[in-house]
Amino acid sequence: MPRDSDPSATPASVSTGAESEGLSRPSPLDMRTRVAICVGGWLLACLGRTWRVHVVGREALLARSASDARVVLTLWHGQMLPILWVHRQPTGVLISEHRDGEIIAQVVSHFGFFGVRGSTSRGGARALLECVQVLRQGADVAITPDGPRGPRHSFAAGALVVAFRAGALVVPIVAHVDRAWRLRSWDAFEIPKPFARVIVGYGAPRPVTAESVREVTALAPAFADAMQREMAHVATLAQAAEAT
Repeated sequence: MPRDSDPSATPASVSTGAESEGLSRPSPLDMRTRVAICVGGWLLACLGRTWRVHVVGREALLARSASDARVVLTLWHGQMLPILWVHRQPTGVLISEHRDGEIIAQVVSHFGFFGVRGSTSRGGARALLECVQVLRQGADVAITPDGPRGPRHSFAAGALVVAFRAGALVVPIVAHVDRAWRLRSWDAFEIPKPFARVIVGYGAPRPVTAESVREVTALAPAFADAMQREMAHVATLAQAAEAT
């Protein structure tokens, strides 16, 4: 199992920009919603502790010192739950500014993450700039390139633009779950069942080599292919585990 991460471990100097720029913030959640989030977070933690987790390719990330370069983590929207549960390192997660986004931000905070508010499809430029700021202040950033609306497993270039502007590497993370509930949503959101086998694979860190943002956008298909190859890799590992 991965080591637990204390939410208080978030770098103290990191700011998501809303306070410093005077941006509007979501309305506070009512007490009933906050209680439901706390209970839901506890239930997710109990569920996650039953999973049989195997992680591959994460050694280099865990071995970094505080002075080493930060990375942009890319993951599919529908695989957020098992991946965020396994990763549990102080990381900024790009989250929608809508009320639903505030709920997600509260939930992921239980696992050591903090929200970077914004959307690559609505107010996208500001959201990407805030991600760049978080990286420069010493924290990693996680972005779902097919979120928040899909299509499923499409790869929008926003994560690459963030990495390009911050001089960060891109690390794909994918998951394979042998038994899961899958919601009837555009992303087929996965909730691993109790005692499911969960394999999470970290791909090799990759630079965004380009001269301009236009060139960065043209690289999106290559990075999408890298994520698909990583998915095939963890699927092969899962098949081998089932055969033993």
